Amino acid sequence: MEQAAHSGEPPHDSGGRRTIRHLRWWIGGLLFLSTVINYVDRQTLSLLAPFLKRDYHWTNTDYAAIVIAFRAAYSIGQTLCGRLMDRVGTRRGLTITVAWYSLVSLLTPLARGFYSFLGFRFLLGAAESGNWPGATKAVSEWFPKHERGLATALFDSGSSIGGAIAPFIVLWIYFRYGWRTAFVVPGLLGIPWLLAWRWLYYTPQEHPRMGDAERSMVLADRQEPGSENKVHPRWWDLLKLRQTWGTIIARAFPDPVFFFIADWFPIYLVAKGISLKSGLIAVWIPFLAADLGNFFGGGMSGHLIKRGWSVGNARKALAVFGGVGVTLLIPTIFTVNLYLIALLFALATFSYGAFTTIANVLPSDLFHSDSVASVSGFSGTGAAIGTIIVFLLAGRLSDARLSTGTHLFDPLMVVAGLIPFTGMLLVLLLVQNTEATDRGLVRRI
Repeated sequence: MEQAAHSGEPPHDSGGRRTIRHLRWWIGGLLFLSTVINYVDRQTLSLLAPFLKRDYHWTNTDYAAIVIAFRAAYSIGQTLCGRLMDRVGTRRGLTITVAWYSLVSLLTPLARGFYSFLGFRFLLGAAESGNWPGATKAVSEWFPKHERGLATALFDSGSSIGGAIAPFIVLWIYFRYGWRTAFVVPGLLGIPWLLAWRWLYYTPQEHPRMGDAERSMVLADRQEPGSENKVHPRWWDLLKLRQTWGTIIARAFPDPVFFFIADWFPIYLVAKGISLKSGLIAVWIPFLAADLGNFFGGGMSGHLIKRGWSVGNARKALAVFGGVGVTLLIPTIFTVNLYLIALLFALATFSYGAFTTIANVLPSDLFHSDSVASVSGFSGTGAAIGTIIVFLLAGRLSDARLSTGTHLFDPLMVVAGLIPFTGMLLVLLLVQNTEATDRGLVRRI
């Protein structure tokens, strides 16, 4: 095997089969690309919102309703798609959802006004809701515990990368070819991804291209003492556990803040008196900062585990870092300086990135394989419900405060800084070893 690697020949396992080295990270790369495509798709509307609002005479409340339609479907879909992934498997489940949202994106140019846009965004939200439960389940299947944080950071960073590159793709297409083409192109990106996914993804137990050493390492890490006697909880059983609610809160409190930034940041900059063209340099900075925060959170928590920290303490340390850091959104109410705004948003979203990586890895840390996607779906539903509340508040409050000029979003920025901090405190209280741990319902953390 080593000789083959040094000679440039493809490696083979003990049975003579051709294998792919570090296969789990290739799969992690596909999960990352899925998230990138997912986020480019969803960012298209928010980037075109100032232009569509003008063309179709939408108020901020109208725009909020369209975005809420996406979030409402996303909220329901997270739990349903989580169950789908646990029942049909990660390979088939992600195939269904990516094909679905690619098709919806391709059909969006058929929209003719407020209600048709609202309908297409509802369908898109339902389809895109499967990405996080599916990716979280794939990480639990393919990565040992000291690598799960980094693997989760890899796929979750796709949201930041997707958000960062979306302005350059979507706005470039819009200014040359119009808004309809700007929706079609992101939809096409899902097709090559599906081909690669169907070729590469199988479970570690059955993958024909996986080396013996990597297979043994991955499967050995998933073995737990007494796992043959553990109880397989139902939905209602899971919702009785404090660990489940800690996992839900870990996303339900921080995620709406980032989604508010993602969907409203262009409008926020315009409200601050900054033109969208001159502010383009700032539009992608929060996404890039969140991306770096993803890797910091995943890498640092894995490093602490290697140094002997318990999984629980390593994850919680990064949750504290994230919850405190997001409060840096609050000082943005005192400035209209583009560069200072960009810096504060960058620091806050970097902190968010660390927090959300921990939130996304908690289901695989705490729950057994047959429940991971379901619990991840619960947490996604919680995040989507929180986002709907924030968006309703954003639309109505901003319309009511139009006369305040550059201070239009000030109350929202204060709330956005405090919500993740509150969530962090609740996670510390709820994510602990309990009697349910001893009974085998959840893993020891």
